[in-house]
Amino acid sequence: MKLFLHEFDLPLKHPFTIARGTIKTQPTLIVELRQDGKSGFGEATINTFYASSMLQMKERFQQMEPEISSFSLGDPSEFWSRCNKYLNDAPFMLSALDCAAHDLWGKLEDLPVHQLWELDLTNAVYSSFTIGIDTIDTMRSKLKEEPGWPVYKIKLGTKGDAQIIEALRQDTEALFRVDANCGWQLDEAIALSSELSRQGVEFIEQPLASENKDAQGRLFHESVLPLVADESCVAERDVMQCVGSFHGVNIKLSKCGGLTPARRMINLARDHGLKVMVGCMTESSVGISAAAQLAPLIDYADLDGAVLLAEDTANGVKLDRGSLIYPDLPGCGIYDFKG
Repeated sequence: MKLFLHEFDLPLKHPFTIARGTIKTQPTLIVELRQDGKSGFGEATINTFYASSMLQMKERFQQMEPEISSFSLGDPSEFWSRCNKYLNDAPFMLSALDCAAHDLWGKLEDLPVHQLWELDLTNAVYSSFTIGIDTIDTMRSKLKEEPGWPVYKIKLGTKGDAQIIEALRQDTEALFRVDANCGWQLDEAIALSSELSRQGVEFIEQPLASENKDAQGRLFHESVLPLVADESCVAERDVMQCVGSFHGVNIKLSKCGGLTPARRMINLARDHGLKVMVGCMTESSVGISAAAQLAPLIDYADLDGAVLLAEDTANGVKLDRGSLIYPDLPGCGIYDFKG
């Protein structure tokens, strides 16, 4: 295999704000693996919260070129195991390589990844559409720009969270999911869970900071709404720690290291009675198309990252008002890459 790197700044349609801050563009690094005339693509976004920087990633990828060049792809999980020896502290990079390997694997086999896994796309769940934090009027405008989605994910973590949900409820009868991104305190979360349940909210994602384990355990018993871990469930080792503190886990490929560990995390979560969500960063269709291969295995999806972009790096799995539309192509369905 040969390794190629492609750097992009992805412009967003609107500034995107969560409890930790605001972005207007999303830097990302697309990894390309070539073998036997085929190319597979994976994505590693830049994320300061998870210590992911462009310069460091490019330098470490270049250091791995001899190892990658010596490998002939067969089973992607074998490739993941080899890469993990070098990148077990860099899950964004590991994920990009693993997703590129899966995309390449499917293209070499001339079959979609989900078909190679023997999954039925009729079981694929709907994705939510995310509304970032802003003024109430602007959040309502963003929702009205994207009518007809069955589920909206609302970013919260402000002094007026209950008012935000009450205002947005005027514009749709769709299901709401809320994500506080660690922005609440315990008493606040308990009170809001009761209020939000009356406004058609399905669950709360990551209400408390991940280090507040004792408070999270108490909230698990006192919250009116189910709780889904995000920042508290980064890697495989975290799944068991969520049992008894959360009702479900949000698995993101970039955080856990790719499709290979994500499938193991799904099985582990199921074995211990946890619901499973697959989420995304703000990323291009390269990353979204990889994550979408898991949609038949899960309960909830939040895979709208590319919908938030003003310009994409490629075509692939698309979202039509929440429905995942898979191209009839091998691999992860990525095509028309602009690199």
